[in-house]
Formats: sequence, C-alpha cells, structure tokens
Amino acid sequence: MDNYLDLLKLILPEFLINHFDLVRNTKNGEVVHLYFEEHNTMPSEESKRILIAHGFHKEVTVQDFPLRGNTVYLHVKRRRWLDKTTKQVVQIDWNLVAQGTRMTTEFAAFLKEISRY
Repeated sequence: MDNYLDLLKLILPEFLINHFDLVRNTKNGEVVHLYFEEHNTMPSEESKRILIAHGFHKEVTVQDFPLRGNTVYLHVKRRRWLDKTTKQVVQIDWNLVAQGTRMTTEFAAFLKEISRY
C-alpha cells in the first residue's frame, strides 16, 4: 500500500475516500466520529455551465461498520454550486444513505445479509 488512502479504502466506502476529504476525527469512549467534506470538483455533466462554489449542504450523519469494537459515525458535508447565469443550485447526487435508514448502503446490506441466518 502506497499511503494511508489505500488503507482507508479497505476500511471505509471507497467512493467516500475518492470524492471526499477527511477533515477531522474524534473518539469519545467507544464511539468514533469521522468528518468528511466533498472535494471542490464540479459535476462533470454540468461542464457547459458557469458554476461557482456555493458552500455546503447540511451535514448528514450515518452509521457505518464498527471498527475494532468502536461504533463509527460518518459526518458528510456535500458541496453545492451556483449556476452564475440561472442562479440554480447544482449538486452531485450521491447514493450515500440506505433508504429508510441512517446507515451507509454497504452497512445496511451487510446487516440485512447476516440477519438471514
């Protein structure tokens, strides 16, 4: 493994490591909080529009796989851009949270699979 990002890709959802920056982490007892902010990369499908960075959406918190007996919460802030011409807000649509849960889709699928036994 070349660097810590390769290691993080084995532990956390790969899309999170590829498209978000880990900006902070905390550990309170047996609870780990990891804070991510989306890279400032405009959506490729919007390349013909003139977009300017327009801050972040409200932070979303989801529970992920436990790590070494610690509960893990991912705090994710998604970027938004403003179309300079139409004043329309533009964002990348990430399928981050499993529908009807507050967990990542991977963790929800894992729990669904193990509950069958």
